[in-house]
Amino acid sequence: MHDPRFDLLARSLVNFSTSLKKGEKALIDAFDIPPEMTVALVRAVREAGALPFVQLHQGIITRELALGAEDAQLDIVSAVELARMKLMDAYIAVRGGANITEMSDVPPDQMKLVSRKMKPVLDWRVKQTRWCVLRWPSSSMAQLAGMSTEAFEKFYFDVCTLDYAKMVPGMAALKALMEATDKVHIQGPGTDLTFSIKGIAAIPCGGKHNIPDGEVFTAPVKNSVAGHISYNAPTIYQGTAFDNVRLEFKEGRIVSASANNTAKLNEILDSDPGARYIGEFAIAFNPHILRPMRDILFDEKISGSFHFTPGQCYEDTDNGNQSQVHWDLVNIQRADWGGGTIHFDGKLIRENGVFVPESLHGLNPENLV
Repeated sequence: MHDPRFDLLARSLVNFSTSLKKGEKALIDAFDIPPEMTVALVRAVREAGALPFVQLHQGIITRELALGAEDAQLDIVSAVELARMKLMDAYIAVRGGANITEMSDVPPDQMKLVSRKMKPVLDWRVKQTRWCVLRWPSSSMAQLAGMSTEAFEKFYFDVCTLDYAKMVPGMAALKALMEATDKVHIQGPGTDLTFSIKGIAAIPCGGKHNIPDGEVFTAPVKNSVAGHISYNAPTIYQGTAFDNVRLEFKEGRIVSASANNTAKLNEILDSDPGARYIGEFAIAFNPHILRPMRDILFDEKISGSFHFTPGQCYEDTDNGNQSQVHWDLVNIQRADWGGGTIHFDGKLIRENGVFVPESLHGLNPENLV
């Protein structure tokens, strides 16, 4: 049975997130999602006068391919995928699957090989297409969120079809403030972190790339990060679950890292030299997302949180750091999560997850729902 919410979401992705126009080409990457949602996307693309192209994925098959992938094989896959991506104007990926840890037993060297070989495709998609990526609700996601499947599905569609236009004025004000800032000081339980963002652009994210959305991101000056941070949101990266990640910095570099799985954490951070430097700093404010569920696309937008990301920087906020890793680790600063503060050049910007300057009040939860 077709769910009308599929059509609402599909039209939002096509008309707002990727702004498709007549005659343009869009690649729909469907990962283990209901065929009815893929159909809804195809129809929405056609309604916009654009041309839909579809690629279907199954997590079990993706895992099997990764387990035995060889260098020469991935060269061919990468070349084919890159040639197709170069023909596209837009890219919409909806990523489902009942088991979000499907890739957990793929050896680290294999994951590194796949990531390295496919990086040119990712780089072209991010830099040269209008793209949007989102997860698809599943019973496993509902379980991680501590919700029934029905309640989680309602939450999902509420979050993903939020009126993101409401965020625009507040995001513009936060962007301007971040671009005028030199020193950032973040404090909270287990966290005392300082760094500079001077001279680096700030980018508002209000439903154009990741869904759900709601953040403004920049990057620290690469060698400026000092102090320590304790991330209180659990996470999954490369198929492995992590809790209580703690990082210490000296002259921008992660010099000590611990977690419930310290060995695996350090394997990831040793993927390449850039993995031990920070590529992104973002302040998040989606009013519907209040607690982590080990899904980065949701957790990085948690109301009252920020993320501080080891690895690759974005081209628009280039701080010179290059890596095959980009890991959005999240710290929640709302009072119910222990609180915390963010200061810009000595001025209090956010306290316990609430923006203090009047120009930023539009990003507080009561003004976005």
